[in-house]
Amino acid sequence: MTKKVGVGFVGTGFAKTVQMPAFAACEGTELVSVASCHLENARSAALAFCMEHFTDDWTDTVTHPDVNLVCITTPPDRHKEMTLFALEHDKHVLCEKPMAMNVSEAEEMLAAAKGKDVLTLIDFELRFQPGRQLVYKMIRDGAIGKVRHAKWNFRAPHRGDPNLAWNWWSDAEQGGGALGAINSHIIDSFDWFFDTTVSSVFCQLQTHIKKRPFENGIRDVTTDDEANMLLRFHDSELTEDATGLVSVSMTEQPEYVNLLEIFGTKGAFKIGHRGDVFSAKRGNSDWEELKVNLAQPVPNAADTGFSRAFMEFAPLIVEAIRTGKTQIEYAAGFEEGVKVQRVLDASRRSNTERCAIEL
Repeated sequence: MTKKVGVGFVGTGFAKTVQMPAFAACEGTELVSVASCHLENARSAALAFCMEHFTDDWTDTVTHPDVNLVCITTPPDRHKEMTLFALEHDKHVLCEKPMAMNVSEAEEMLAAAKGKDVLTLIDFELRFQPGRQLVYKMIRDGAIGKVRHAKWNFRAPHRGDPNLAWNWWSDAEQGGGALGAINSHIIDSFDWFFDTTVSSVFCQLQTHIKKRPFENGIRDVTTDDEANMLLRFHDSELTEDATGLVSVSMTEQPEYVNLLEIFGTKGAFKIGHRGDVFSAKRGNSDWEELKVNLAQPVPNAADTGFSRAFMEFAPLIVEAIRTGKTQIEYAAGFEEGVKVQRVLDASRRSNTERCAIEL
């Protein structure tokens, strides 16, 4: 068993607010190195989490001799290059979503991971909320019968502020936008819950805030801040002629909402952003809340549900590395990342061609 797992971080956004504090709370873990293209950001993160090594050259973090796990939390246009480099140096990889810029890149990453004796994970952390795992098991126990329909309503109003500065999130060439950031989680969750994949998608993307302040001027936004989808799913043991409806907005007011509803032949489930679970049997007139031990959020991070899930995920990653495992129950690997990427690519094509795309 490895005594300590050394973690290196490439990027200081989500890594600093969620991943670093979650890994710092894990027994048998050492935060070793952080890289950022802005050296001061790397310095600040290193100081906050007592890391001796920080750099503006990400290859120095990946090749650091004490780093076992590389967390890649950069914009998606860098994921392939960094992942391939980390795998060449036999490092475990946790890559943020979306996995890549397109299916071709994602498949190249998957091919590079084949035969490697390391963890290769995509950070679809919502799978690790206790409430979602309860629903996962109950669906398989037949609690709501065959799944007929799923609805996901997501809104985070902060990008509705036109004074929010332009950054990579506003740039299509860097992989920004709501579809990759949020809908990727949703597609993965559907795949996971229903043990199937999307068979067709009709997607409409929208940019409501079309310009944002940048340095001393204004810059065009080239990404979507709204991504709506109509889905059909391949039949599985859990689904029959099932459909999906997804509404994602980064501009709608007033409050944050991240709500999933699953409707089956015998009943339904509703899951809130923290992992609260409600159920209703067919014929019921109201929801009944199920008892769930909610995961703890990362202190001082926005309680959107993602940090709660990562607090559950991080210790499992550390345990797997310490015990020499290359798979984690419920975790999404590169194969799952490729499946999601196919739907993202089809969604962009659907938006351009204004028609449903079969997968």
